[in-house]
Amino acid sequence: MNGIEYIARILKQEGVEWISCYPSNPLIEAAAKESIRPIAFRHERGAVMAADGFSRTSNRQRFGVVAIQAQAGAENAMGGIAQAYADNIPILVLPGGVRLSQIAVRPNFSATHTYRGWVKRVEAIYRPEDVGTVMRRAFHALRNGISGPVVVEMTSDVCAEEIPADAQNYHSPKRAQQMPSSGDIKDAVTALLAVKNPVIWAGHGVVFAGATEELKELADLTGIPVFCTMPGKSAFDERHPLALGAGSGATTGPVHHWLKNCDVLLALGSSLTRTSYAQSVPPCKVLIQNTDNPDDINKDEAVDIGLIGDVKLALQAIIDEVKAQIDEPRNSDRVAAEIAHAKKQWLDTWTPLLTSNEEPLNPYRVINEINNTLDRENSIVTHDAGAPRDSIVPFYTATTPHSYIGWGKTTHLGFGIPLMIGAKLAHPDKFCLNMMGDGAFGMSGLDIETSARAGIPITTVLLNNGGMATYPGGFPTARERYGVSNMQGNYAQIAEGMGAVGITVKKVGEMRPALQEAQRLNADGKTVLIDVHTSMESKQSRF
Repeated sequence: MNGIEYIARILKQEGVEWISCYPSNPLIEAAAKESIRPIAFRHERGAVMAADGFSRTSNRQRFGVVAIQAQAGAENAMGGIAQAYADNIPILVLPGGVRLSQIAVRPNFSATHTYRGWVKRVEAIYRPEDVGTVMRRAFHALRNGISGPVVVEMTSDVCAEEIPADAQNYHSPKRAQQMPSSGDIKDAVTALLAVKNPVIWAGHGVVFAGATEELKELADLTGIPVFCTMPGKSAFDERHPLALGAGSGATTGPVHHWLKNCDVLLALGSSLTRTSYAQSVPPCKVLIQNTDNPDDINKDEAVDIGLIGDVKLALQAIIDEVKAQIDEPRNSDRVAAEIAHAKKQWLDTWTPLLTSNEEPLNPYRVINEINNTLDRENSIVTHDAGAPRDSIVPFYTATTPHSYIGWGKTTHLGFGIPLMIGAKLAHPDKFCLNMMGDGAFGMSGLDIETSARAGIPITTVLLNNGGMATYPGGFPTARERYGVSNMQGNYAQIAEGMGAVGITVKKVGEMRPALQEAQRLNADGKTVLIDVHTSMESKQSRF
């Protein structure tokens, strides 16, 4: 057994059922011989992003794995890797490598050297007897500590050598969890219960740790309203009376009101990273932060109480301490009524756009139809970068964990298509829909063919407005004189040419039937693109 074959055997041992790949890597054949399904994408970036989508919706129980070619393949993958790194998503990237004697020869590309600063961990295999040890470290890094991409560069001549029998010793590492100290938990709960306007800030870590039930129990017990970050959207059912909603740079009226008036903030499973794609942390009296990464504490914000550890364990300890400090659940009727009133006031100002009959369609009408047509508990929805993100995040109702995938501390156009392919592989029983603009389609549209060819049916709702809606006032001279950012295409026809079903929507009354048809076609195994002719709406729910 050579090194490549041993890596494939280890992946099988770890329960890996499929790998994304493009275009060539010796692991593809070795994996297939182990009955691990290789799925070829149309670009390395898409292959990485699909692995991301699989991991992102698997709660650190399963991991997306991607095999890419040495040199140009490893170079092309960097955008997808950067996206996973920014959002702390654990994926295993296995690029091919040059021969050992060529690693230091310019201009050969070395993933081991170049990826540093882009990934959680990266190393190369330099001796055949080290394969098992290197892979053990890789899976340990995937399961433990802060999440992020892990890269093992497969040096070509070394991995082609036979593995000594005594070196075929792979041992699968387990997950080790940490929890905050009891003293810090007590201080946090005391501060939380002592004030009038506390807010819970729920990050992606809540979803990833499978802690949504604990979050609900804490909210019900204390009567504290819950805001979800964009990556944390779906950590808390947005139909709950204490749900404020979610936010990217845009957000809901209740979120704006409660964050502005917050006196104690409990951030759970959140890095509190400052970014233009998120809400700002309010200047409250006490800031409590839970994260499994010590480096996140006091990174961008001055933290009063740090709760370092797994968010599920932290929440369980917080709940126990709350029960020790109060005799019975606090009445939340007043807060719930205030939230309902604020939500109605906010939505009343948006109803004209959400129910607009204008044609071409207003994007908010499209979002409203998605929100009211889908079986939200059995669907997974995501945005794409730019205007689709900030338009849909405040208005789509997330219900169960992963019913919405929020992403984007770095925002790669076109992520939605491969992301949904990976999510569909993780949850084949769910209806998977991504909403993107025509600019984003240009970055990953060919992977519609991957979805159709591989029998992984997803639906793409494409807002076809002929331009880049994120920059409505940008570079006016270049736009007027040279047509910069203007674009065109019959995207339904393009989808048909790639083996998918294309549906064109030009009338308001066609939108809901198109979504219903897409659900039926996806259930029959067919990939769908809905080409919606829309206006260029620049208004966003920002405060």
